[in-house]
Amino acid sequence: MGTRKVLTTKFVVKLILTFFTIILMAGIGYTVTSIYFSNQYFYETTQRLNASLAKDLVAEKFSNTKPFDSTGTVNKVLFGDIMHNMMAVNRAIEVYLLDDQGYVQYSVVLDHNMPETNQKKIDLAPIHKFIKDDGRNYILGQDPKDLTHQTIFSAAEFNQNGNKGYVYIILAGEDFLAARSDLFNGYLMHIGLGGSLLTLFFSTFLGILAIWHLTRSLRKIIYAAKRFQEGDLKYRIENADSTDLANVATTFNSMADTILSDIEKIKSIDQLRQELIANISHDLRTPLAVVQGYIETLHMKGDQLSAAERQAYLKIISSGSERLSNLISQLFEYSKLESNQIQPQKEPFLITELANDIHRNYSMLAQNKNIALSLSMSDDIPLVFADISLVERAIENLMDNAIKFTPENGEIVMKILPSETHVEIVIQDSGPGIDKESQALIFERYRQTKIGQEKEGSGLGLAIVKKIMDIHDSEITVLSNPNKGTEFSFELPIYSAI
Repeated sequence: MGTRKVLTTKFVVKLILTFFTIILMAGIGYTVTSIYFSNQYFYETTQRLNASLAKDLVAEKFSNTKPFDSTGTVNKVLFGDIMHNMMAVNRAIEVYLLDDQGYVQYSVVLDHNMPETNQKKIDLAPIHKFIKDDGRNYILGQDPKDLTHQTIFSAAEFNQNGNKGYVYIILAGEDFLAARSDLFNGYLMHIGLGGSLLTLFFSTFLGILAIWHLTRSLRKIIYAAKRFQEGDLKYRIENADSTDLANVATTFNSMADTILSDIEKIKSIDQLRQELIANISHDLRTPLAVVQGYIETLHMKGDQLSAAERQAYLKIISSGSERLSNLISQLFEYSKLESNQIQPQKEPFLITELANDIHRNYSMLAQNKNIALSLSMSDDIPLVFADISLVERAIENLMDNAIKFTPENGEIVMKILPSETHVEIVIQDSGPGIDKESQALIFERYRQTKIGQEKEGSGLGLAIVKKIMDIHDSEITVLSNPNKGTEFSFELPIYSAI
C-alpha cells in the first residue's frame, strides 16, 4: 500500500515538474520573441515615419545653399548646421554625404583625419531600392561607423552643379541603439521577470489543479488495483466507459473478471481432482480387493479346490485385472487429451468403412447380451476430414456405453447421416435413459451418475468423447428420457479438396 502511494506521488511530481519546465521554456521563448518583434516594430515604425527625411532635407537645404563650393569641396558649414539642427531634435540621427559610388564624403560624426574614413564605401543597392519604393518598405542599410552592422535609414539622391551623390541619414545610430538597448533590455528584464514569476506561479497552481483533476481516473484505477490486491476480488471501477482513461479502466475490469474466472476454474479443478481421487480410489479398491481376495484363496485352498473352481477363480482375477487395466488406460488417455499432448492428425477418410469395422467388432458383444445391433447408412456418404483414430476412440466409447446400459433383448442402432457440409454420427440405444439433471453432468470429467441399476464407472468414457469433439471443433449432444433410451450424436466436416 505504501509503495503504491509513493509511486503515485512520484508520477504526479513528474507531471508537475514537466508542466513547470514547459511553462518556463514557454516564458523564455515568449520573452525572447517579444524582444525581437518589439525591436522589429520599433525599426519599421521609425523608418516609415522618417522615410522622407532625406528627401525633404535635399529639397529644403540644397535649394538655396550648395553642398559643394566651386572647387568641389564639401560645404562643411552647411552639413555641420544640418547635423546639429537634426541632432537637437533627435539625437539618434546621423547624416552622411555619399558620392555616386557610395564612398563617404563627409559627416560630422566621423573623424576625417583618419585615412580609413574616406575609404568607407556604402552598398548602394539598399539605397536604390529605398528610393525606388519611396520608403514604403522596410529596408536595412549599412552603418558607416560599422559596415558589418545593418540599420534603418533614409536616403535621397541629389545633383548640384554636376556633383552627384546621396544624402544618407542613419535613423538609429550606434550610440543611440546602445543606450536604447541597455534601457530597453533592463525594462524588459523587469517586466519579463515580474511577469514570468507571476505567470509561473499561477500556471503552476492551475497546472497542479489540472493534473490533480486529470489523474483522478488514474487514482481510481490504482485504488481498484489496491483493493484487488488486498483480496477484494469483486471490486470493479464504476462507469469505466465514461472515465478519462476508459481503455485502461475497462481493461482492468476485464482483467479482474478474467482473474476471478480463472480462480474459480482452479477451485473447480481442485474440487474435481479431489473427487477424482475419491472415485478412482473406490474404483481401484474394488477390483484390487477382489483380485487380492481370490489370489489369497488360491494360495490358502489351492489343493482343496476342484479344477472347475480354480478356473472360475482365475477368470474372476483376469476380469478384475482387465478392469484395472482399462481404468488406468482411460486415465492416461484423458490426461494426455487434457494437457494437449495429443494433436489431431486430420486426414480425409471414409466414415462408412470405420462404421462397418466398429459394427463388426461389437456384433459379438451384442450377441452375448441378446442385443440387436444394426448399422444404418447410405452408399453415397462423402469423405470426412478428421483424425480417424480419435474418431474411432469416440465411437467405441459411445458403443461401450450403449452395450453396458442396454438390457437383454434391447436394440442399438448406429446411424451415418450426411448433410450439405457435415456427416452426423448417431448412436441410439433402448436402455433405461438418463434424467434431465444427470444429462448436464455426464460429460464432466470424473463424474459418476446412476443409469438404471448400473453405475457409470469412473465417468471418464464420455469425458474423453467430449474432449475429442472439442479438439475437432465439434459438439457431442445427448437426447434422452427415462425408460425411453438414449441417443448420442456428433458431426464431422465433409472433406473438400479446394
